[in-house]
Amino acid sequence: MSAQTSPVPGSDAPEPNGVVEPTGVVRCGGEPAGRRGPLDHAGADWAGLRVLVTGLGVSGFAAADALLERGALVRAVDSGSSEALTERCRILEVLGADLVLGEDAATALADDHDRLLQGIDLVVTSPGWRPTTPLFVAADAWGIPVWGEVELAWRMRPEGAAPWVTITGTNGKTTTVQMLHSIFTAAGLRSRAVGNVGTPIMEAVLDPEPYDVLAVELSSFQLHWQNSVSPVASVCLNLAPDHIDWHGSYEEYVAAKGRVYANTHVACVYNVEDAATEKLVEDADVVEGCRAVGFTLGTPGLSMVGVVEDVLADRAFVEERRTAAAELGTVADLQRGSITPPRHVVANALAAAALARAVGVEPVAVRDGLRVFTPEAHRIAEVARSGDITWIDDSKATNPHAATASLQAFDPVVWIAGGLLKGADVDDLVRDNAHRLRGAVLLGRDRARLAEALARHAPEVPVVDVEQTDTGAMTRIVAEAAALARPGDVVLLAPAAASMDMFRNYEVRGEEFAAAVHAHLGH
Repeated sequence: MSAQTSPVPGSDAPEPNGVVEPTGVVRCGGEPAGRRGPLDHAGADWAGLRVLVTGLGVSGFAAADALLERGALVRAVDSGSSEALTERCRILEVLGADLVLGEDAATALADDHDRLLQGIDLVVTSPGWRPTTPLFVAADAWGIPVWGEVELAWRMRPEGAAPWVTITGTNGKTTTVQMLHSIFTAAGLRSRAVGNVGTPIMEAVLDPEPYDVLAVELSSFQLHWQNSVSPVASVCLNLAPDHIDWHGSYEEYVAAKGRVYANTHVACVYNVEDAATEKLVEDADVVEGCRAVGFTLGTPGLSMVGVVEDVLADRAFVEERRTAAAELGTVADLQRGSITPPRHVVANALAAAALARAVGVEPVAVRDGLRVFTPEAHRIAEVARSGDITWIDDSKATNPHAATASLQAFDPVVWIAGGLLKGADVDDLVRDNAHRLRGAVLLGRDRARLAEALARHAPEVPVVDVEQTDTGAMTRIVAEAAALARPGDVVLLAPAAASMDMFRNYEVRGEEFAAAVHAHLGH
């Protein structure tokens, strides 16, 4: 691991000089200068390409590893520290990467961009790095393109690579991509759920055993840094304010989400109940012949999938769609345990079904895939039922839009909420669901904003403010919720906020809630 940054071997590119101040938002760049041809196919010449990889998390490490394997000259920078990072760095050092780490990286990222960019042809960034990062502004000023790891993975696909089906949205992405993977598997296709769901896309793209299709979850961060992906089918499930601090404005966030539809071949799937998603389809630059296909919780019109009584119905991918529909399963196929499938779960299933049908999957495989699908933990999961009171863990509801969907599934509710609101407004959330609330128990750093909204829009609802933030806080929270609940109620953890003020992540928050519930009930 180098403490000093050395020029990348073979460098003859002009060296940047002086300090470049951030002046705007950097977007995904074009081709590196001086290459013999575009880097966009299996025969592309990556050898000797001088690449700076920013961030060595799971996706950054996968990008650096793939570049080194193809003969690129890689410099990687990461100012973090962890056992996992140390192990990744050991591997990259053996492979020949030039590493800039720890305090040295922090100093260079703060005010010595020239040192990092010396001799570099291309910057590949991990998703979390903001587009106003001064390093990227400096690269942009010197004509060095900045790509995300999604862009790199697309360009590194081998000949005959698996087609991509891409999914984004403010909420429901992971559930939908996993539903889609389950459907593909039921259809006998070798599939993998990749991207923001956890598995790096690069890992699947370069797998020696080819896949038939990839279900690709893309966050707004990832979408900002790509411009070449051309999926078979794509969807933006819904839109609501989120990650404004990263994008700088809601308009920029929406624009990033809209990139999921660019270059789509067969079908751009949109949410009929969310007009903004349809507008993104209308504005998208797609491949000639691509169709717009809506999904709706109501009766589907032409070129839509929807619900007729209890049946999931397809009027988009059948020849006689003016007079007939194909049955893709029933709402009952989505039920897990005693919980009736919430509206947003049905909507996710319809979106997954539409994407699968766009790839050519038969209706029976859609049904079979939805029947066997098991959602991940902390997504409207029943923790316990005792004394006719049901305890539900939806710790994954980390923003107001997700919490709204969760609250709308139950009535009446003792609501456990709070954490890091990330600047999100909660007035609509509270006002629209006030009539469902038996009571509320508030936790976390931004609980005062929820308390103020409850006082404005639900003054009759009893509210318990839990100031405690230590390891015993959840025990107190559960006890207070139990005191408010009545037979027939649901006690719902749907925080509408991120967890990092009190917990390592939303999973730990949900686990501590479940443990406290079982302890309270004597299980």
